[in-house]
Amino acid sequence: MITKLIAMITKDKITEIFCIIDEFDKNFEFELKKNLLPVTDGKKHRNRKASLSDSEIMTILLLFHFGTYRNFKHYYIYCIREHMKRDFPNAVSYNRFVELEQRVFFKLVFFLKLFAFGRCTGISFVDSTMTPVCHNLRRYANKVF
Repeated sequence: MITKLIAMITKDKITEIFCIIDEFDKNFEFELKKNLLPVTDGKKHRNRKASLSDSEIMTILLLFHFGTYRNFKHYYIYCIREHMKRDFPNAVSYNRFVELEQRVFFKLVFFLKLFAFGRCTGISFVDSTMTPVCHNLRRYANKVF
């Protein structure tokens, strides 16, 4: 059975996206460890790896935007956990994934800023199409718009 995501993006492209993100993640972690100050609060800190790597989490979050799913929960449960088991064999439950995705927020934003967003050329376009928000007879009585 072909999923909505697979129809939009090929398996080779998924692998390519993961490799790019994984390479970025390795370099990012290396630079971060090189420049961080040591923690000296006297407490022991865990450094246990999660079942999903940061690169896998970031890949899953990016792939969601290539598909046609309307909400992330449906995408994660039906696409990632069922149809892409071979690509993500250690996929955790949806609730655990939501907890884990907080870990990669800064990395993902940094990755998108460096690699995904285009450069501004100074030329911008604005769509001036009117968006109807209510019936024409009620538009003057509506205080919100």
